[in-house]
Amino acid sequence: MDQVLEKRPEAEVEDDLMQAVMLGIGDEVFALNTKLVREIIDPVPATRVAGARPYLPCVVNVRGNVIPLADLRSRFGMAKTADTADTRIVVLEIEIDRDPVLVGVVADKVHEVTQISRADAQPTPRVGMRWNPEFISFITKWRDEFVIVPNMERILS
Repeated sequence: MDQVLEKRPEAEVEDDLMQAVMLGIGDEVFALNTKLVREIIDPVPATRVAGARPYLPCVVNVRGNVIPLADLRSRFGMAKTADTADTRIVVLEIEIDRDPVLVGVVADKVHEVTQISRADAQPTPRVGMRWNPEFISFITKWRDEFVIVPNMERILS
């Protein structure tokens, strides 16, 4: 029996691909949609904020804008580590309650900008994960390893 392969429209194939900034936090690799990323900067002095949430403990000044600095390690229950020469702040613009909000995320390393495939997306396991599955949009393959595409709006709200 012959199998007929349908050619998918080019726009549909493009929807399967996502431009992503690949970053490392601890031993994990995360992929952030480039549509969220405004800039990547070297670490700057941070000011602690009394009474702030543990995963948003301080603010930084980025080009005259005071923005919260997110500690994803805290949100994901990962051990804290000292900054290294590879540490960067990834400045994101996310939507919280339908308003655009700038927030910085500390990354141990920014690997590269690449394309990942939504077609290879795997469902988030409900068992065996050390963090809340609602924080993860999907898991996919990059090179030979799984990477996590986080749901930054849920993580930071």
